[in-house]
Amino acid sequence: MTQMAVGLQLYTVRDATAADFEGTLRKIAAMGYEGVEFAGYGDIKAEDMRDLLQELHLKAIGSHIGLHLLEERLDEEIAYLQTIGAKYAICPWLPAEARSSEAFRGHIVKFEEYGKRFREAGITFAYHNHDFEFEVEIDGQIVFDALYERIDPQYLQVEMDIGWVQYSGVDPLAYIAKYAGRLPLLHLKDFRAGEKGKQIDTVELGRGDLPLLPIIDAASKASVEWLIVEQDVCANPPLEAVAESMEWMKSNYLNK
Repeated sequence: MTQMAVGLQLYTVRDATAADFEGTLRKIAAMGYEGVEFAGYGDIKAEDMRDLLQELHLKAIGSHIGLHLLEERLDEEIAYLQTIGAKYAICPWLPAEARSSEAFRGHIVKFEEYGKRFREAGITFAYHNHDFEFEVEIDGQIVFDALYERIDPQYLQVEMDIGWVQYSGVDPLAYIAKYAGRLPLLHLKDFRAGEKGKQIDTVELGRGDLPLLPIIDAASKASVEWLIVEQDVCANPPLEAVAESMEWMKSNYLNK
């Protein structure tokens, strides 16, 4: 089974990075996170970010790159990722007006084009799900599956947000197994089940309803490279929340 590294999606601490990006990275490194996944760079030059990450012994996992940036600034995004040594570029989300069946038909064509460009640059392109990918269909197939069936794996890999998978009523263990070998990145997100249709109540690891230990075991068997902690909204101060989640990871996985 794969020994997976543990990283943090920086969207979780977006308020802290907005106030002090460098100081926040220093705190994250001190917590024991091995890498970070970006969601913006705080206007820090790529060379400076590279040097800071090297100083802190943090790996640049990759970056969440919005659809508009993929469309308008692809070359610049590629250059930044190459400079900081990131391996992955991930489309993280689609706006409501871009989620119809017809829109996804267009995304499939464009994602393959982006995937080819990233591959030429030595970067792997991936897609990060929410819940709508399990609701919209193309030719009777949910778009989560249609994306990966219709795009060659060399051009699109899976970044599975396991919290949103379970929130959607899908068996997370079955879906991890289904995409074994094509699933390098797994967002480890815990939440408390609530009324469907209401905002997902994300919580620190171990405080929610997901079967985290079986999920981690399944991820290892599926050759996941990175377990990436993400909490969409934190009831507690975000830096305290991600510190608690890392302590859970140390107690239940890293130090086992």
